[in-house]
Amino acid sequence: MKKSKYYRYFRKKILRLAQQHEFLKGLISISREKYAERLTGSVIYGLLSAIAVKVFYVPSGVYSSGVTGLAQILSTVSERLFGVYIPISLGFYAINIPLLILAWYKIGHKFTIFTFLTVTFSAFFIQLVPEITLTDEPLMNAIFGAIFLGTGIGYALKNNVSSGGLDIISILVRKRTGKNVGAISTAVNIGIMLMAGLLFGWEYALYSMVAVFVAGRVMDAIYVKQKKMQAMIVTNKPERVTARIHHKLHRGVTIINEAEGAYNHEKKTVLITIITQAEFNEFKYQMKKADPMAFISVAENVQIIGRFVEDDR
Repeated sequence: MKKSKYYRYFRKKILRLAQQHEFLKGLISISREKYAERLTGSVIYGLLSAIAVKVFYVPSGVYSSGVTGLAQILSTVSERLFGVYIPISLGFYAINIPLLILAWYKIGHKFTIFTFLTVTFSAFFIQLVPEITLTDEPLMNAIFGAIFLGTGIGYALKNNVSSGGLDIISILVRKRTGKNVGAISTAVNIGIMLMAGLLFGWEYALYSMVAVFVAGRVMDAIYVKQKKMQAMIVTNKPERVTARIHHKLHRGVTIINEAEGAYNHEKKTVLITIITQAEFNEFKYQMKKADPMAFISVAENVQIIGRFVEDDR
């Protein structure tokens, strides 16, 4: 269908505005990517995290991890000490806003836009979902809440979406130091657990620890992109295989020429590459296309020292 002159006129106006406004520029560049998947990840995370908090955690006095847990503490402390109830959704949003501003200037506009959407959906659903008590058993609430929360986080990460909060701090420190900073998340979560113990009793602090542990395991089961695999490929067609890895998987390759088989002394080339577990099925497909006769061995959960680009296409 031929586009109307009004469509072309308004599109030209938007593009012109985008050159002068970074936020619009970010939105236009996002539209060229798989933004639907990221938006879906934001919505699903927001809904599942809200169910975890309002249906399982809050009714049983169990605290979540990260900024959501801090928002729960803010709400409880303000009501108990000052008689003023601060909604968890408002506290969650308030804690994230300065971090989002920091991310806008220090990390990137596309990242911040999607993180802002994720935080907004999460706060909206936390406010929207009613507080329901399905069971009075705190351990059951901790486990099932963690399943919902871990699923939401894992699905968001799988779709290249950040939930904000500690993710932003971790990325900033990693960019500056080159190191993962799980210690920050651990320290904050320990503080949350201690506060849970002081507010509700140490029994509930233990339930909160169970929730954090289960959520982490569920997230790891869904989000496999952080798991690295080393593939060693013995092939007679190194150029075709290397081209596939470079152009389809966007991964580097180490080439070992003149490798010799001990059985028939045939000269072959050995290629070594590192992929993520999420890329494994695509890797197998591309290898069949490049060289169906290649011999490939794959080692799972390898440790990486040095630079490995986390692809976020």
